[in-house]
Amino acid sequence: MATSRLMFSEAARPLGLQLGRQLRFCAAEAPAKKPRIVVAVGGNALVRRGERLTIENQLKAARNDAAPVLKKLMETCELIFTHGNGPQVGELALERSAATFDVLGAESQGQIGYIFSQAMASVDVTAVAMLTQVEVDPQDEAFNNPEKFVGPVYGAMEANALSQSLGWTIKRDGEYFRRVVASPWPKKILQIDGVRALLAVQKPNGPLPIVCGGGGVPVTRRGNTGIYEGLEAVIDKDRCGALLARELEADGYIILTDGGGIWENFGKPNAREMHQASTSYLKGTKAGAKFPGSMGPKVEAAIDFVENSKNPKAWAALGDLKDAADIVAKKAGTFITREVKGEVIWYNREGSPKIDRVPRSP
Repeated sequence: MATSRLMFSEAARPLGLQLGRQLRFCAAEAPAKKPRIVVAVGGNALVRRGERLTIENQLKAARNDAAPVLKKLMETCELIFTHGNGPQVGELALERSAATFDVLGAESQGQIGYIFSQAMASVDVTAVAMLTQVEVDPQDEAFNNPEKFVGPVYGAMEANALSQSLGWTIKRDGEYFRRVVASPWPKKILQIDGVRALLAVQKPNGPLPIVCGGGGVPVTRRGNTGIYEGLEAVIDKDRCGALLARELEADGYIILTDGGGIWENFGKPNAREMHQASTSYLKGTKAGAKFPGSMGPKVEAAIDFVENSKNPKAWAALGDLKDAADIVAKKAGTFITREVKGEVIWYNREGSPKIDRVPRSP
C-alpha cells in the first residue's frame, strides 16, 4: 500500500507542477479589476436651454448627451448611475398639487429612469432603473425649517395665494418666491443589495443600475412596527450619491455639471478652475458656498464621500457632462482627494497645471 501511495505521489508531481504553471499563467493574464465609480447627473441635463420640458426633448438629450458618455465609461469602469429630478418633480407637483413629495419623487424616478433606460438601449447597453427608497430621520432639523426650493418661481401675490390655498411653505428666492420642502440627510438605501447583485454581473454592455433618482424616495420606520412610510420631503441627489458610493465602497464619485469643475471668482475676468484640491482646502476656503445654483451642496457631498470612505485613496470629481471620460483621467474637471501636493493645483490654460502652496487650514 505504501508503494502504491509513493507511485501515485511521484506520478502526480509533474501534473501538479503543470497545473501550477497554468494557474500562474492565468493569474498573470487576469484583467485588472475595474474601478467602481458612481456617476451623478442633475435633472437639468435633460433640459436644454430654450426647450420645453417634454418627454420627447428629454429623450433626445439623454440619447445625444448622456448615453454615449456613460457607454464609454463602462468600457473601463464598473458604473452606477444616479440622477436628479428638480425640473421634473416640480412639473409633476404643479400637475398634481394634492400629491405628497414622496409619491412625486417615486413618479419622477419612473419617468426619468424610463428616459435614461431607453437612451442606453439605443447604444446597446442594458440599464435597470430601480425605484429606490432611502431612509431618513423624521427628527432631522430639516423638517423644522424647509429650505429646498422646488418648482417654478412666483410673484409675491401668487405665492401668497398658493401658500393659503394649498398649504405650501414658500420662501423668497432672489427677487421672486418659490415653494420649499424639507431636505433631510439620507441614512440608508433600502435597495442597496439589489444594486450589488447587478454589479456582480455587469459587463461593458450592462446591466447599468440607475438608482437613487432624485435622491431617492424619503421613507422612515413607523415606531417599532417595522413598517415603512413615506415623508413629505426631497433628498439632495448629491448627498444621496455620496452615501451610495460609500455603501458600495466605490473608488470614485463623479458629479457632472453644466459648468465644469470648481472655480475661484466664477464668471469674472480673473476666474480660474481648480484641477486638484484636498478636502481640507475646500473646507477651509468654503469653496462653492458662494457659487450660483447648487455648487455648494455638490462640493459638500464630494468632501463627505472622500473623507468618510473606507478607502484612503477614494476620490471625487466635479466636471462637465461631456468631459466625463477626461475627468476620470484627471484631464478635466476638479479632482478631490484627502491629500494634494500644495493643497490645490490650478489649471493653467496656457500650459501645465499650476501648484499653489497654501496653508493646510486656510
